[in-house]
Amino acid sequence: MKVLTFVLVLVGLAAALPSGPVNPDITGAQVFRVNPTSAAHLHYLYGLFMQDLYDFWTEPRAVGKNVDIMAQRWMVPVLKATLSKVGIEHTVIIRDLAEMTERSKIANDRALEVAKRTNPNPKHNMDWTAYHRLDDIYGYMDYLATTYSDIAQVESYGKTFEGRDMKMLKLSKGGSGKPIVFIDGGIHAREWISTATVSYMMSQMVENSGSHAFLDKVDFYFLPTINPDGYEFSHTNNRYWRKTRSATGSPFGCKGVDPNRNWDFHWDEVGTSNEPCSDIYSGSKAFSEVEMRNVRDQLNKYADKIKVYLTFHAFSQLWMYPWGYTSALPADWKDLDNLAFDAVEALTSVYGTLYEIGSSTNTIYAAAGGSDDWGKGVAGIKYTYTVELRDTGNYGFLLPPSQITPTGKETLEGVKVVGEFVAKTYG
Repeated sequence: MKVLTFVLVLVGLAAALPSGPVNPDITGAQVFRVNPTSAAHLHYLYGLFMQDLYDFWTEPRAVGKNVDIMAQRWMVPVLKATLSKVGIEHTVIIRDLAEMTERSKIANDRALEVAKRTNPNPKHNMDWTAYHRLDDIYGYMDYLATTYSDIAQVESYGKTFEGRDMKMLKLSKGGSGKPIVFIDGGIHAREWISTATVSYMMSQMVENSGSHAFLDKVDFYFLPTINPDGYEFSHTNNRYWRKTRSATGSPFGCKGVDPNRNWDFHWDEVGTSNEPCSDIYSGSKAFSEVEMRNVRDQLNKYADKIKVYLTFHAFSQLWMYPWGYTSALPADWKDLDNLAFDAVEALTSVYGTLYEIGSSTNTIYAAAGGSDDWGKGVAGIKYTYTVELRDTGNYGFLLPPSQITPTGKETLEGVKVVGEFVAKTYG
């Protein structure tokens, strides 16, 4: 009987986890904001994070830095008691996640409907007043390649686990041997603002290419979502899905790998999990995920020309550079810091949005196997950055559609600084 009870508990835990076999029931789920005020608090929260019992929307990273934790209904009293017992201050910032999620869906559906009715261009369905599905994004990329065929080219660089195309848009005004800025988004499925922002910047640079003088000397490659299966699943089944959708062999049916723990540079060393049901599962081996192998191959293909690699995430408003596997800094960290400072200064000048700058481990938390670390440590790309977009937790992953364009506009200003830097330094 004890064995049976233990198995039932494990099954219950697996089903409750964010990456469990079925959609988690978020009815009554709440999001807590926790404030670690001591090193002991921080250590305790990190241990809780590694247990995979809760969905950490922001990970423990420093004393005095808020941590946002989502707990499902039946775990809410457990989390409250746990935090109270160790004396960690906490407040509930989302009291009914299901209701907030539904309101967010209704708002986005309405925005999509309005966009469809008012779209002045019958050749595509894309705009930046709503979060769009993959078909709209790909359709828009094809439209750009057809309409601006002299400067834009779209290619499929592989298939996903579920057989979807992975598409990249190359923006080039011609000439050989030009330096490249390589930009991707959507590595974590639920971070919709990442995919929307990358597609926004792509649209502005292609459709207004004459306004950006640096494009005469620099090529840009855009990959709006490098986790298409997860992105679609987050629209159709589970809004808070983070990982890929690959089979893992889990006895509980848990699917997917954290694609930003799957890269073959200090893989599986810190800030990862070996449990397939975990949201930070690093995979059975480095590059187990076909999607990450496909992106890796593109980075390798153009590594000698790529001068800056930007990978966009959400949320927290951070502009970070390697390393993520250690608190040690790269030898050229001052160069990376200087460019990041200039980019963030331009970003902030638009709406006053504040960003923190620093290495990944020292700014947010230690996590090995990330694409940015691999880009610098293996591909040899000097300037690699992970950018965590809006906001700092008021909406979390449910950033309203009304913030897509403002986020895109301010981020574009930062990326323009990067483009100008590359043109001046390498053009």
